[in-house]
Order: sequence, then structure tokens, then C-alpha cells
Amino acid sequence: MDDSKINILAVSGSIRKKSSNTAILNAIEKLLPENVTYKVYADIDKLPHFNPETEEGNEYVADFRRQLKSADAVIFCTPEYAFGVLGVLKNALDWVVSSGELNEKPIIAISASPMYLSGDKAMASLLLTLTALGTKFTERSSLSIPAITKKVNEHGEVTDASTLQQLKSLVDELINVAT
Repeated sequence: MDDSKINILAVSGSIRKKSSNTAILNAIEKLLPENVTYKVYADIDKLPHFNPETEEGNEYVADFRRQLKSADAVIFCTPEYAFGVLGVLKNALDWVVSSGELNEKPIIAISASPMYLSGDKAMASLLLTLTALGTKFTERSSLSIPAITKKVNEHGEVTDASTLQQLKSLVDELINVAT
């Protein structure tokens, strides 16, 4: 691999087909410099419920860990549900607690909510879990986006200029930490 290339994996905490959080991850791809390869992880809904007794031989767990390990940096984007991170994302993160793929891995965390409170409780929960996993981030490595439904059009594109600028700054910070 070319040393100047940066490989970023993005993980959406939502499995909804028209997810605003996945729309954010798709918008980020357009903000990246040419030296970045980018992939949105697509199989979070296929990960089994966390049970360390069943991890051996599970192809989805192995693939998730492999993709995290090969990434130079990871982006997590989650909605807030019942004042926390959706279970599907927490489950995925539980699968890497003991295997260490996120240890010292540069990350950014995004929470987007249709509410004006911006998903701050989901963000706090996500950052707490990512801290426990040993990830590397700064105080400029997270963003909570309120009223996301007013910032995404009917085609699932982020249209709010301020939000796009904030995402660009966030990605620049991630690339800075990753290099």
C-alpha cells in the first residue's frame, strides 16, 4: 500500500434504508481528498448478538474485524434512540472489545438527530464506549447534528452548507490525526 494513501472505514449506527446517518456518511465521501480510500461498512445488521462463545467461525464478525483492522481510521455515525446509541452499533462495538482492532485507531464520531437536542446523549454514550476501546481522538473529533431531517433532501443528500462545512472540518481533523 502506498504510504500516502489513507484507508477510512465508515460505520452507520442505523440500518434504515433512508437513514440520515448513512446519508451523512455518503456526503463525507464527496469531501475527501484523492489520497483517501473510503468504504461504508454494509453488514452491521448481519452481525449476530454479541456472545463471545459464538465468535469462532462467524464470517460476519471475522469480516468486520478484518475491515476495522485494515482501516487507518474509522468514522462512526449514529442516531439517538431512547437517549442512547442504537443496539445494532453497540452490538458491533461489543464484538471488538477483546480483539483490539480499534485500539489506538483514529476515529471521528457523529450523532445526527431529528430533534433540536442533536443526539447529545447518544454522542456521550458512543464516546464513552470508544474511549473504553482505546480509540484515538481529539476534542475536535466529534460532531452532533441537530434537526438533521431539515438538512437532508428527499434524495438522501446533505444539502445544508453549514453541516457540510462542519463535516469537512471533522474529516480534515481525522486525516490529520491518522497521518
